[in-house]
Amino acid sequence: MQVGYARTSTEEQVAGLEAQVRDLEAAGCERIHMEQVSALGERPELENALSFLRAGDTLVITKIDRLARNTRTLGEIVEGLHGRGVGLKVLQFGKDTVDTTGAYGRLMLNMFAAFAEFERDLMKERQKEGIAKAKAELKYKGRKPTARAKAGDAVALFRQGKTVSEVAKAIGIGRGSVYRALEAAGLKETVSNQ
Repeated sequence: MQVGYARTSTEEQVAGLEAQVRDLEAAGCERIHMEQVSALGERPELENALSFLRAGDTLVITKIDRLARNTRTLGEIVEGLHGRGVGLKVLQFGKDTVDTTGAYGRLMLNMFAAFAEFERDLMKERQKEGIAKAKAELKYKGRKPTARAKAGDAVALFRQGKTVSEVAKAIGIGRGSVYRALEAAGLKETVSNQ
């Protein structure tokens, strides 16, 4: 059985997730696990996919970076799969997919993973250089503080009787940000009683 795994880093990347699911379906995946989380955090759907796979199955991904952010993590996942008799297929390269069940496929996967990690590191370096230049020119503003901008909405929803978790989910900020907004509005005691 071919089991697909699709991931985007943020919930805003809907089109990217849909494209991955489309490609996995076209590749013949009978089951697809998908999620919108950073590769750095917990990935429950990846864990579900890995738990579901049995000997003879193949995990299918569209691109290497959807599964792992570096070669070490990728190697650990692939080693775990192969130890259980499960293959890995990467669709990233068009009709020339990489299938890691053979030695050639494992070699190619490691090479591509190393290149992807190198490219990501270069991108980070360029980003740091750009930020440093913008700061030197007094043009750097950083990202917009979205939680602070939504503090008023958080307080209003809380006053309407919503719980902290409901407020956080409704306006798309973390629970800690909601607590800070409520504390700044003098509602700390009200939160403690909830």
